[in-house]
Amino acid sequence: MILTSQILLWAVVIVLAVMVGALARQVGILHERIAPAGALTLHQKVSVGEVPTALTLQAVDGSAVTVGGKRQGKSQLVFFAAPDCPMCKSLLPVLRSAARAERDWLDVVLAGDGDAGAYGRMASEHGLAGTPMVLSEALGRSFGVSKLPYAVLLDETGRVASLGLVNSREHLESLFEAKERGVASIQEFLGRRNGSA
Repeated sequence: MILTSQILLWAVVIVLAVMVGALARQVGILHERIAPAGALTLHQKVSVGEVPTALTLQAVDGSAVTVGGKRQGKSQLVFFAAPDCPMCKSLLPVLRSAARAERDWLDVVLAGDGDAGAYGRMASEHGLAGTPMVLSEALGRSFGVSKLPYAVLLDETGRVASLGLVNSREHLESLFEAKERGVASIQEFLGRRNGSA
């Protein structure tokens, strides 16, 4: 009786091991097929590769901030957010982290329009008080921003490297990845890669 139960137990363990191995293989195949999601590009006024007109705007602290134009060895990330946008608030710590991690090649500008006091409190609460902040409806219109949070990455020459609606850390990082790979979006890169395979 004991011998029979031992044999049955080992048979179940072997069957389970084979099933787990097959399941792990299927998860691996699925992982390869699912493409990473990049920033969502909506109907925008500017396209990747265009050089928008540089705008010099007054920041909330009174200093002058130039968005666009040629920069000395640094790219510029313009992050559009609003104090009453929950998704924006959830991404501000990610923005702060990215600004610190990428400061050697990237300058960050926080942008929006509305009450300067509310924007100041939002920046202060999320550790972005030292980040230049401009409130300009014209800036948002010039990039065709219709939903928030939205980000535009301009390269060192002032050319739009990547842009889109960013709802997660992955979306924000996809803007950097797209610039590095010289494509408009991660989706374009994956399309090219799959087309050449």
